[in-house]
Amino acid sequence: MPIKKILVVDDSPTERFALTEFLTKSGFTVVTAENGEDGVVKAKAELPDLILMDVVMPGINGYQATRTISREESTRHIPVIMTTSKDQETDKIWGMRQGAFDYMTKPLDHEELMKKIAAIG
Repeated sequence: MPIKKILVVDDSPTERFALTEFLTKSGFTVVTAENGEDGVVKAKAELPDLILMDVVMPGINGYQATRTISREESTRHIPVIMTTSKDQETDKIWGMRQGAFDYMTKPLDHEELMKKIAAIG
């Protein structure tokens, strides 16, 4: 199934704006959420084709939000790519254990991101 709608979950307005600009110019519909709780709510309401999830956020962090999304009946089919500054191998392993489909460290390489999106859809 081709990826059309992407949910960007990040507490940084700059990151949300930059990703939204890039993804919109690349032909995707983008929905944003500014924290993990909002991300879970919007994942259920919008049912995007892909979620780009930051890790370090206030309240529910990206690991917790990904775990919730990957275990909920209505959202478990949505692939999550974690996008974070946490670059240790243990961080990646933990993210994958929470149900993430993939893991990328910031600053994001847009070309690499497009390859990962193409591989999913």
